Amino acid sequence: MDAAAWNALFPVSTQVTAYPGTRQDPGVETWTRSTAWTLSGTPVVLVHGHAGGIALSHVDPVVEEGLCPRSNA
Repeated sequence: MDAAAWNALFPVSTQVTAYPGTRQDPGVETWTRSTAWTLSGTPVVLVHGHAGGIALSHVDPVVEEGLCPRSNA
């Protein structure tokens, strides 16, 4: 998924499972803190608890019935 498609579907503060290292490592339950953008050809997003961008291929949105993204307030 490219950055524009991600941004159209998932607003900032979307809850996600992120895999900052490899997908074989345990995922981190967190939420996005930026819109996605393309960095050197790779779509990435910032998440709380991690200093750099994480490739969208290593970020899974948490989709559960009744789950809403965190409020920016």
